[in-house]
Amino acid sequence: MALFLKRSRNMSKSAESVKNFISRLTEFQSPYVFNPWRDFHPDYEVENAVSIRQKQLSDYLSIRLHSAKLLLIAEACGYQGGHFTGIAMTCERMILNRHPVVDSTMIFGKQGHRTSRPDSTYITKEKQKKDGFNEPTDTVVWSACLEAGLRPDEFILWNIFPFHPYKDSDLLTNRTPTDEELQTGLDYTKALLKMTGPLPVFAIGKKSETTLIEAGLTATCLRHPANGGANIFRSGLKNALSHV
Repeated sequence: MALFLKRSRNMSKSAESVKNFISRLTEFQSPYVFNPWRDFHPDYEVENAVSIRQKQLSDYLSIRLHSAKLLLIAEACGYQGGHFTGIAMTCERMILNRHPVVDSTMIFGKQGHRTSRPDSTYITKEKQKKDGFNEPTDTVVWSACLEAGLRPDEFILWNIFPFHPYKDSDLLTNRTPTDEELQTGLDYTKALLKMTGPLPVFAIGKKSETTLIEAGLTATCLRHPANGGANIFRSGLKNALSHV
């Protein structure tokens, strides 16, 4: 009975931590930045998109808080990935079970929900309308982690700037976050590490590495998978894990 009560208290504490963390995320707003857990655009998204993304991030983190062995941190959320799912480096086809490698049970143990509108006139590709968005970098990162022998609940994916920076007024574009945005986003990474406790941190790309190290955090840098870096990323991750 005592063990059960202790576990119940730990689960309750974890749920409250995740709830507070997501609440902090919803407070952020800035020009030319889309906040998946706050912002809504009817031309692109289903009506309850924000609540779906909040719930999906909550489920994702809750599963991993006490089982994660490492934290992988990239640069920023992209429109083909976390913008519509609410989960870093995780695209809609993964949560909809329309992906060749990753399915929704790996992500949060149940069926996910898309938030992009299949009938949006702003989404022009038929495959995206039918199956949701797909992000190649997300596929590489997830596949590399699984191929390296990690269970889905043993790693947490995150971004230094957890929101989606876009160009001008086009939500279906990505831009590099400014130095100021990276510093703002760093606070959320620190808050996440407070929830998980100390974890090895792997920075995906130089922007992530520089931001973390300048903040006094220890991080192992991995080559970003984009622009021909997929195989280097895979081998780098495998090698880094052998030293953890």
